[in-house]
Amino acid sequence: MAEADGAIIGFVALTADLVGHMYVHPTAQSRGVGSALLGKAKERRPRGFDLWVFQQNEGARRFYERHGLMCVELTDGSGNEERTPDARYEWRP
Repeated sequence: MAEADGAIIGFVALTADLVGHMYVHPTAQSRGVGSALLGKAKERRPRGFDLWVFQQNEGARRFYERHGLMCVELTDGSGNEERTPDARYEWRP
């Protein structure tokens, strides 16, 4: 978790090899919070991990690509609850 002034402003949730959730409050974006959280994920999963993001979330996709993640799969969304096209990214050191 990331905190500022006693409030949670972001978090990253990890499983064995997946970043299941990553969130940074809009008022805390572009201040290094997401980079710090992603850095913590890399530290905790030094062999690498995957994550999913909606294809339409271009800002998140650029963020992950800037931090060395590679898009390895695009789907039509039929496999997720939202039925929204998504992309699988991976980070391998």
